[in-house]
Amino acid sequence: MQIIVRDAIPGDLPSVLSIYNHAAVNTTAVWTDRSSDLAERQDWFLARKKSGWPVLVAKASQQVIGFGSFGDFRSWPGYRYTVENSVYVDAAFHRQGAARALLKSLIARAVELEKYVMVAGIEAANEASLALHRSEGFIEAGRIPEVGCKFGRWLDLIFLSRQLDHRAEPGGQVVEVKT
Repeated sequence: MQIIVRDAIPGDLPSVLSIYNHAAVNTTAVWTDRSSDLAERQDWFLARKKSGWPVLVAKASQQVIGFGSFGDFRSWPGYRYTVENSVYVDAAFHRQGAARALLKSLIARAVELEKYVMVAGIEAANEASLALHRSEGFIEAGRIPEVGCKFGRWLDLIFLSRQLDHRAEPGGQVVEVKT
């Protein structure tokens, strides 16, 4: 199966909505108890684009089979070189390379935007997502037990991180790091 990753366009949003809603309603990949609607996904898409963040889709056989994005990890200026990613794939296409293709593309975009660290927050039982991120160089950076609740049970959150680039701010000024 050939997978093509490209920038999302508004016409992709019904497929993005379907993938998102499946994850939101049936998994612990999204910590919400309700589905979204097209207007909410359109608002999300426009907000991402306005902020300069990528929204990518993975396509196979002319069908959107997954999507990914990243945005601010935290809004404070000290975190300006850190982003947090999200990757979702249609359940019918799990373990066929779409998530990896999306994650690799997101990493490349973050480097282009001169980001230094990418973070992923993943529910502790989501072994597939944890394995994917680890295989792409992410390491466990922290674990918060029972920080969320869904499906009548407590959920643990694992943060993984990956350094993307050198320790220089844009313009070449080296950031002093004390160890």
